[in-house]
Amino acid sequence: MIVNLVMIVKNEERCLEKCLSAAAPFVDNIVIADSGSTDGTIEIAKKFGAHVYDFPWVNDFSEARNFALGHSERDHGGEIHLILDADEYLKNDEESNPKALRDFIDMMYDRQGMRWLGLIKREDSYPNGDEIDRSITQIARIIPAGIRYRGSIHEQVNAKVVNKMSPLYAEHDGYLQEGKGQRNLEYLIEALKKEPNYPYYNYQMAITLRNLGREEESLPYFRTFFRFSGKKEIRQAPYWTDGIMRYLYTLYDMDTEESLEEANDIMGKVQYDFTRNPDFYFYSGLFYMKLVLKNTEKYHHLLPYIEKSYLKCLSLGEVERPEGVIGTGSFKAAYNLGTWYEVSGQKEKALHYYKQAAEQGYKKAEERIKVL
Repeated sequence: MIVNLVMIVKNEERCLEKCLSAAAPFVDNIVIADSGSTDGTIEIAKKFGAHVYDFPWVNDFSEARNFALGHSERDHGGEIHLILDADEYLKNDEESNPKALRDFIDMMYDRQGMRWLGLIKREDSYPNGDEIDRSITQIARIIPAGIRYRGSIHEQVNAKVVNKMSPLYAEHDGYLQEGKGQRNLEYLIEALKKEPNYPYYNYQMAITLRNLGREEESLPYFRTFFRFSGKKEIRQAPYWTDGIMRYLYTLYDMDTEESLEEANDIMGKVQYDFTRNPDFYFYSGLFYMKLVLKNTEKYHHLLPYIEKSYLKCLSLGEVERPEGVIGTGSFKAAYNLGTWYEVSGQKEKALHYYKQAAEQGYKKAEERIKVL
């Protein structure tokens, strides 16, 4: 089957060559909708033999995606589309490689015809204080012909089909760049005027405001996202898990008695959805520690839950999940457990868990070992 890479771009000379170099071996054609680049984007694309089409920007990402998909099918025989952004880079290794992609497509076509979506794993890098954290998300990026997108911003596939995890793995560095948050905010305001209670748009607005450092403004959107996400299909969507965790961290960061009480209430309501998720227990360890430090006399009974939370993380390990921060089931949990044992005077236990984290390459743990 003809597999085409389909992209929309604007001023992507920073990363486009890296993206296309990685993706070209996976596809038959490269089809790009350019929405007005003024840098070297088009020249880079044509160096890879890309078919570039001008798309007059209309403040709608779905229209741009669908425009490119249409050209892929009509002009270049696209039967399967691989969708990437310019700041996403496919791995080509033993598991994620062109043959694995073709085998996956053949298998899915034999089982489902053209009514399916292929998910890829994307590793996102983003700043977190003085560290660069990494998280994994599962996202639909392999799309048979005839399927289209909906939504003016943070567009989603507009089809009820079978989702299946593919072998593809991509790295993404877009969250390390500045400027997109403010741009997305303008589009989300317009989208929410049309669908004010749509959980996905409220989730996107909440995390956009959070990333811009406007935590208090984000809370009404987190609350609306949570209030209208009771349906089973929403709670099973990857963004629901991410939305809950970011909601909880926003309340944690605000660090008021009211925000922590709200977080405790949310934790109680969702705990059964997160019984196999180390991110939730990692957060729990941080949360209980903050409560104890805030009012030791009132919350001293929660002290054992700090240790229990991190031990639970390590017992679960880095389990498969739709969204998750790398390390909450391994080196991050081991390090935090080490700090807990250190401050509680249990030096040998602290060293044990610091060494466990250091063996996995966590530099902060190596520093603590030197100090102890």
